[in-house]
Amino acid sequence: QVQLVESGGGLVQAGGSLRLSCAASGNTFSFNFIGWYRQAPGNQRDLVATISSAGSTKYADSVKGRFTISRDSAKNTVYLQMNSLKPEDTAVYYCVGDKGFRYWGQGTQVTVSS
Repeated sequence: QVQLVESGGGLVQAGGSLRLSCAASGNTFSFNFIGWYRQAPGNQRDLVATISSAGSTKYADSVKGRFTISRDSAKNTVYLQMNSLKPEDTAVYYCVGDKGFRYWGQGTQVTVSS
């Protein structure tokens, strides 16, 4: 059974940084892609950043230049380094892994105060 467990969320002031972690129950390279989506209250769940099994990355335009996705294959963990955070980045961040079917973590709250 695939499990994705997020950690690292919290409260930070605008301009600050956070690093989210997603620990997978298996090798992250076994996913077609793995990464992060986010959902703010009243909004749909949107792409933040993903990394494919080949190492290609994709970012939402709103986070390009501020967020960086990476992985540690030895730890089966994917990271999202978030810098220059803005209040509009406030959301629940979900780890997602795709194997033809999308597996989701439980989510971690990120709150950016102005």
